Amino acid sequence: MCLSIPAKVEKINGETARCSVGGSTYEANLQLLVHEQVQEGDYVLIHTGFAIQKLDAEEAKASLDTFAAFNQLNNEMDEEEKKLNKRLI
Repeated sequence: MCLSIPAKVEKINGETARCSVGGSTYEANLQLLVHEQVQEGDYVLIHTGFAIQKLDAEEAKASLDTFAAFNQLNNEMDEEEKKLNKRLI
């Protein structure tokens, strides 16, 4: 299964974009989006160093919110597991 996360395009230099997500920055090649005009401030899905799809801001926010909710659930499950392990020891 492949997973790509929406990233905001911060700067474009030729066919390469510097994108940010979650406080990290990534370089993404824009060659696969030949037919879409990508501009600074847009959101793109990045996979293996390539921007594979342009997203509108609402779609990107919905995806990022889903990732945040999953992260919160994962953290809560980790805490429950720690509590259970302490009871078993």
